[in-house]
Amino acid sequence: MHDADRTPSRRAFLDATGGALAAGLLAGCTSDSTIRPDRPVPSAAATLAPVAATGRHQAGVTLPRSAQRNLLAVVADLGTTVAPGPLLAELGETVRALTAGSDPRLLGLPPGDLTVTVGLGPRLVRTAGAALPGAADLPRFSRERIASGARGGDLLLQICADDPLLPPVAAAALLDRAGDRVRERWRQSGRRGTDVPVAKGRTAPRNVLGFIDGIVGPHTAAERERDLWLAGPASVAGGTLAVLRRMEIDLTRFAALSVAEQEAVFGRHRDSGVPLSGGTVASGPELGAKTPDGRYLVPVDAHVRRANPTVVGVGHMLRRSYSTDEPAPGLLFISFQNDLRTFTATLARMDASDALLPFTTTTASASFLILPGFDRQHPLGSRLFD
Repeated sequence: MHDADRTPSRRAFLDATGGALAAGLLAGCTSDSTIRPDRPVPSAAATLAPVAATGRHQAGVTLPRSAQRNLLAVVADLGTTVAPGPLLAELGETVRALTAGSDPRLLGLPPGDLTVTVGLGPRLVRTAGAALPGAADLPRFSRERIASGARGGDLLLQICADDPLLPPVAAAALLDRAGDRVRERWRQSGRRGTDVPVAKGRTAPRNVLGFIDGIVGPHTAAERERDLWLAGPASVAGGTLAVLRRMEIDLTRFAALSVAEQEAVFGRHRDSGVPLSGGTVASGPELGAKTPDGRYLVPVDAHVRRANPTVVGVGHMLRRSYSTDEPAPGLLFISFQNDLRTFTATLARMDASDALLPFTTTTASASFLILPGFDRQHPLGSRLFD
């Protein structure tokens, strides 16, 4: 059944409209006396270029510009008797309708740069093949305080948009399409900080700790083919692997450090992002550089040293962090890579000695196979579950 032929459920309608109505009430408090009821203010989303939902890769992993400012990650479980193939195909149809602006459950909002990225958890991946990328569960690490309902999950819906109203509305539409075949496990919203130029044509945002985040990563097409996209087998080629970690951060204790102490934790200057060993914001740290008295310029437990991919012996992650307010101040960390060991080996080395980790507590954790791209002829998930 086509999306437009379905009647939105009462739950989905209430979930979606709640945020929109609240925003409308807040908009009514503006002090700009020139705004008239008969002259609606155009949405910023109406001026943003749409992002194609179809193609070799799913949208929302890479974009031709900076990632959107707002994200909602919804993690759900499938019923044990639910066939993944038909559900994924229907979700793909809904994604196309939402991003095209033709789904009435958008409630009149222009889709702007809305993207939806769908991933499968290890349990579902194993039903398609125990040796497939993404079939292995994410191991447990130190500094975790994770309730059973916030670990893992079968289905990821990563919804991004510059307009903060769009992610919850799109999530309501997708969950309405899925119906009682899925049960929501946990969700997390987040926002990106102000973008800072880090290289020609490339920016990165500041995180909730004040530092520029996501400087290092696979940025060129060649780097992404090497470290980001799965080359095979054919059923997953063009997909990638995602890791999500929600972390509470002790902002009070970190803010009590001097700027020099904060910079020693990260191994970069807070204002510019330049490594403590010198260079530019985009240049890698010189880990062997020392002061005249023999001290490393980048401390031995600095985050940029402990997480350095060359030292760890793994590829680069495409990393994104989103600041969160609920359930506590912190970050939602997301990494994309074509080998789960890229993440697990890095975090294992950080666990041993990383000056940043004592300020964090992980409260949710999951990994997913991000499915390859799709189109009308090849529905979402069809290569895996045909």
